[in-house]
Amino acid sequence: MDDFESESISEEDLMRRAGLRRPQEVSGISAAIVVDNIPKVDQDRLPKLKAVIMKVMSRFGKIVGDPYFPTDEKGTTKGYAFLEYRSEKEAREAVATANGYRLDKLHVFSVNLLTDLEKYKTLPDDFSPPKEEAYTAEENLRSWLLNSDGHDQFATLYRQGEMCTIFSNTPNEPQFVHEKEYWTEKFVRWSPQGNFLASLHQQGVILWGGEKFDKKRRLFHMNVQMVDFSPCERYAVTYNGAPDNDTEPQALTVWDLRKNEKIRTFNARQNKEWPILKWNFDGSLFGLMSENMISIYESLTCKLLDKKSLVIKGIKHFSWSPTDNIIAYWTPEESSVPARVALMELPSRNEIRTMNLFSVADCKIVWHGQGDYLAVKVDRFINSRKKATVANFEVFRIREKQIPVEKVELKDVVQGFAWEPYGNKFAIIHEPQTGPGVSVSFYEMGPEKLKLVKTLEKKPVSHIFWSPQGQFVVLAGLKQNNGVMEFYDTSDMTLMNVTEHLMATDIEWDPTGRYLVSQVSWWMQKVDTGYITWSLQGRLLQRHSVDRFCQLLWRPRPKTLLPDEEVKRIKRDRKEYTKIFEIKDRMNLTKASKALVEHRRRLMTDFTEYRRRVEEEMNEAAEACRRELRGEEEAYANEYDEEQVEFLVKVVEEVIVK
Repeated sequence: MDDFESESISEEDLMRRAGLRRPQEVSGISAAIVVDNIPKVDQDRLPKLKAVIMKVMSRFGKIVGDPYFPTDEKGTTKGYAFLEYRSEKEAREAVATANGYRLDKLHVFSVNLLTDLEKYKTLPDDFSPPKEEAYTAEENLRSWLLNSDGHDQFATLYRQGEMCTIFSNTPNEPQFVHEKEYWTEKFVRWSPQGNFLASLHQQGVILWGGEKFDKKRRLFHMNVQMVDFSPCERYAVTYNGAPDNDTEPQALTVWDLRKNEKIRTFNARQNKEWPILKWNFDGSLFGLMSENMISIYESLTCKLLDKKSLVIKGIKHFSWSPTDNIIAYWTPEESSVPARVALMELPSRNEIRTMNLFSVADCKIVWHGQGDYLAVKVDRFINSRKKATVANFEVFRIREKQIPVEKVELKDVVQGFAWEPYGNKFAIIHEPQTGPGVSVSFYEMGPEKLKLVKTLEKKPVSHIFWSPQGQFVVLAGLKQNNGVMEFYDTSDMTLMNVTEHLMATDIEWDPTGRYLVSQVSWWMQKVDTGYITWSLQGRLLQRHSVDRFCQLLWRPRPKTLLPDEEVKRIKRDRKEYTKIFEIKDRMNLTKASKALVEHRRRLMTDFTEYRRRVEEEMNEAAEACRRELRGEEEAYANEYDEEQVEFLVKVVEEVIVK
């Protein structure tokens, strides 16, 4: 909260940032619009034209009274009409959305505010160029990528969310980068390319970035609960859970991060699956699902693509391809109509592949990371009572002609599924209907057909975690499965190591796929909170017990700018680079060892000094206690009488002869 109140801002600026306007006295025509280029009809056809215009234009608000259609001497309309809404806001939304609406092949609406027509009439004859504003260069938001050793960063949230610290993943122990107390009121999240760290507060979201993690953006949205970013990081969406309100939607707000401005607000339409608003692969489009339709919007303007939504009766779920403008969706069975999975290209709206399914209880759509394949998990009823279900998978080969489909029949209960990010494998966790024993099966999409690679039986696992670079995978039994972790190399299905992190609640790979972190979050487990860092082979590298540890998030890396040929060349010549890196690693290890010894020496010196100081304090306290017990007063404790006493010890007589 303090981060929002730390700057002195004017009331006008605050209202602008919150997307509000100060109430002003308006004229009677501020909510009126002019719709031009409508059909010219006679009086007999005018009622039908009015009904059409009312149907189209009432989508944006309540129209006051009847539209006015000027006519000529013969009673024929002149091709334009005047409408009035309840508020100026509704009128402006009608202008923004309905302008360019295609009624038919010959009539495309031109919509303007009535006040704009008056404004254009009074334009001055002399042109005055706008005042040129000075350009302010923004700080390099990717300065962290300039680290010569390529160390990745991660954020940790601990002490029940009161502290957030950024570390660099250096050998031996993490290196401190930045820290802030009460950084967030809920949780933190990195943007997809790692340029921003988002913190959530009661008033909205703050985006932090740069070398010192300064405030870069403020998104004012009261009681915000969630935040999401477009893949290009130009846009963001915030959600506060407000109920639907067709007059003034509040639940979802879309932001332009370059301008730090609100673009548009939407209702959540009772969607419970996050993200509610779904971006396409490059962030230029996004989709919102509501009852029996998907609305696709252009991100730049938040206007409907082609001015109309996709009407899909009974739609349950849709998902974008991660690399193409293709959506996959499914609809359930209804009476004699089977369930249906379809792939649709946008903006052409061509259905490039459909598939009918029967006895379907539920479907889950999972895209391959490179968009090469699509897996649809189909839960089917196994009896007429429709209580028990089994699962199978329909796998689409997206890149091949006519998009062939292959099936994986399991007849088991599926607990988990995951694609290999870069590659052609996927793994399934499944369990038979009767009898104990969880199995993990690995499949490979061969050039001609799908094949089973290997099935691992009776494994105490619940989750699959592929390395971001593929090939390596961790099978983990989280929470009630005691944190068992099995590390595999799927190139030959070699089991590299079996270990455990007791009561582990989550696992996170770093962006390079070289390190893995298992963690016990205070949000789910109140004891033994902290995290452990492992190598990709399953070797324990670091163990950290953290007070009320909540969250660890690796900072994402943007996609490399190197062409594919250069990446292949580097992989091909990897052995040459390996020698250089091994020498550098040994040097860093030596430096790290010396630094560690010096660090321990400083700690020992500090401890010795601390112990001496504490002993002095304890001695003084003991002396004061002794005096108090003996009844000695402080003022006379050191006073005493001095007496000299002499004793005759011995008398010796000696005769000296001269």
